Amino acid sequence: MLPDQIKTFREMVTLKDGVYVLLRPMLKEDRAHLDELYSPVGADDMRYFRHNVKDPAVLQEWCDKLDYNDVVPILALVKDRAVGSGTLHFLKGPKRHMGEVRLFLSKEFRKRGLGMKIIRVLVDFARRQGLSLLTAEIIADKAKVVRAFEQMGFKSRCTLEDYFMFPDGDYSDVVLMTMELKPHAEEF
Repeated sequence: MLPDQIKTFREMVTLKDGVYVLLRPMLKEDRAHLDELYSPVGADDMRYFRHNVKDPAVLQEWCDKLDYNDVVPILALVKDRAVGSGTLHFLKGPKRHMGEVRLFLSKEFRKRGLGMKIIRVLVDFARRQGLSLLTAEIIADKAKVVRAFEQMGFKSRCTLEDYFMFPDGDYSDVVLMTMELKPHAEEF
């Protein structure tokens, strides 16, 4: 069962510049790590979050309601300091064969290869869970992020106009990306 595999998962990765990063699942006791990861987030990054990560109640709820059957959250730690996170969200009902991947890296750990290592771990968990398709929604003006997901095997499927509304009311297009995890069975 996947939740048991998640609880025991630990992977040490080395970034291009030689820094060691521990990837492990978020635990209910990780509230302090969430605070250290999200408290430095500035207004420029806050615009892109779906949730108010500055609200202590939101972070506490993530810890209190942690359920690996719904979401697999992975933390990236350098010397026990949280520097990034990735999540695999399991969809329900007619989309139960799909998962959605999300990623956040602290500013000093961007463009160093950490995001790709986290995505690879989430893809592996999705495969082990038997998912057929992964999705990612990337703000269209983040071309480097789109390219990084393409390097991981995701394909840009379409651009959804005005799909994301920022807190100030401005809109942005979103690139919908997918990765097939299982080939479609060919009928004969």
